[in-house]
Amino acid sequence: MSDQTQWNDVTMPQLAESLVSATIAKWLKQPGDTVEQFEPICEVITDKVNAEIPSTLDGIMGDLLAEEGQTVAVGELICRIQTKSAAPTASTGGAAPAASASQGNVQAQSQQSAGSDQSMRGRFSPAVQTLAAEHNVDLSRVPGTGMGGRITRKDVLNFVQQGGSTPTGVTDQTTGTTQGQGSPFAGIQQSAAQHSAPVQNMDPTIPVRNSGIHLTEAPKVPMIEVEGNNNNRSEYFIDVTPIRSAIARNMRQSVSEIPHAWTTIEVDVTNLVMLRNKIKNEFKQKEGINITYLAFLMKAVVNAIKEYPIMNSVWAVDKIIIKRDINISLAVGTEDSVLTPVIKKADQKNIAGLAREIDDLARKTREGTLKLDDMQGGTFTVNNTGSFGSILSYPVINYPQAAILTFESIVKRPVVIDDMIAVRSMANLCLSLDHRILDGVICGRFLQRVKENLEGYTLDTKLY
Repeated sequence: MSDQTQWNDVTMPQLAESLVSATIAKWLKQPGDTVEQFEPICEVITDKVNAEIPSTLDGIMGDLLAEEGQTVAVGELICRIQTKSAAPTASTGGAAPAASASQGNVQAQSQQSAGSDQSMRGRFSPAVQTLAAEHNVDLSRVPGTGMGGRITRKDVLNFVQQGGSTPTGVTDQTTGTTQGQGSPFAGIQQSAAQHSAPVQNMDPTIPVRNSGIHLTEAPKVPMIEVEGNNNNRSEYFIDVTPIRSAIARNMRQSVSEIPHAWTTIEVDVTNLVMLRNKIKNEFKQKEGINITYLAFLMKAVVNAIKEYPIMNSVWAVDKIIIKRDINISLAVGTEDSVLTPVIKKADQKNIAGLAREIDDLARKTREGTLKLDDMQGGTFTVNNTGSFGSILSYPVINYPQAAILTFESIVKRPVVIDDMIAVRSMANLCLSLDHRILDGVICGRFLQRVKENLEGYTLDTKLY
């Protein structure tokens, strides 16, 4: 006799405290596929960032109760998983072998497609990363049998059983580095470095744009879907994505609820330009990343917020809440959206630390690997509008924060110094403020402090 079939319901989890729903972007598993615990079964789109939903048990994927593109409330069913213990045994007659053969065909097709499609080769679930760290496995050497060449927990375990783990203290011949016990994530870090290698190995004759945090590679061309086959149409339609819908909702809420005011100030950043030109090559060799003007600006802003903590606040109707932690939201633009990942406790980081955080968040944004935690807790927003040549802008406040600051393009202009004309590198700082909380006097003083901090950089300024 066979065991009674047991189905386990999978519901939309509470991905974040403020989220009440999410949209199914893509199913990573189809009915009949084998599912391992902690293995991602689908990708979802939230108001803040894309995320993956992992399986909570081992089994066989059953019915998909939510379609791709469907918005599902927290707690609603999205699929069912059949546990392995409830699967029919070989003694149940002809049905079990047929099912087994069907599952085998599905797995074979999956492995065959994985061999040709490697689009998800560089994406690792938290469970895979943890397992690789425990066994000191270099994920770049593990063959992936999941969708798009993705590596599963089973792939890592099979690799370990075959003796594929890297012994402690063994020198990697491809990189010349020693993977010791003090760096359990060496394999993961190496894989990430290899994943970003195409950007670093571009044609040296092509200049790399590094004036902005998200302009270190050629921008992608956005996909436009045209409805209908009539070529004589005078218009075409683009579907509104969940992220674009969330941006529209948040911007409308910000403009309708917050009385915006704005002010701008001019800053002489000549010394900063000289400082960056002096240390950028050495910093790139030491850290492996570019140091941008944004890291210096952010340090200047954080130090100014320490003196004027009211800038780090939110409106709460009958009170103003001042946040103790200075968490800087960083506006990063992609081809179809603007996201604001957060640098937590930015006041506790030096310039080099801020540069690493900026590079890491910008890379995650481009690759679509931001986590929900990366998007939460921001208290003040900084935007580098100068990266695409803007010299003056009126930014919309990142609700519910009290202010947002934009760093405009650095341009050489003639200025008067001691009744003499000199050519200096100048930039504008534009501040939008919540006029319920902030007034012109406090914001003017704040901007003056930021200006003094930026103009106070010298060739002897320390990054660490």
